[in-house]
Amino acid sequence: MKKDLQIEKVALLSAFKQNRQTILECARAWPPDRVDEIFLGSWSLLDLLAHLAGWDEANLEAISALQSGKLPEFYAHKDADWRSYNALLVKKYRRPTLGEQLALVRVSFGKVIEALTQMGVDEFFRDFGVRYKGYKVIISRLVESELHDEVVHTTELLAWLVGEP
Repeated sequence: MKKDLQIEKVALLSAFKQNRQTILECARAWPPDRVDEIFLGSWSLLDLLAHLAGWDEANLEAISALQSGKLPEFYAHKDADWRSYNALLVKKYRRPTLGEQLALVRVSFGKVIEALTQMGVDEFFRDFGVRYKGYKVIISRLVESELHDEVVHTTELLAWLVGEP
């Protein structure tokens, strides 16, 4: 059983890293004069990358909260599609240039991956007794949720790049 969970953890983190790498490759392929152009709802490429860095930091805080048996702070901001919280994250983590934004995303993701990689499999899947409206909040589910969101964003980035003349 524990071996199966270890395989599941490694597979999830591998998918998380690979997808983030794809996002960074898309960002580097973006036309430099269009990084501030709105392409996704109300977001530019810089906004999207700020969103990712913000969730990296939020998830680091959430890991600590869960390990203390507490609900992660970001649940206080839960609304439709996390709009309000995403806006806060974009405002806080947006940098003026693509180079600065990419550097921030690399650092924030590195911290998340390091924490998750060093964490034992039991901790990764542990039920700390934390619930949100009946939903069991555990570390592995935070990663699954973030990966799901990022897969959607990867699809959006690739569609925009392919649609470019």
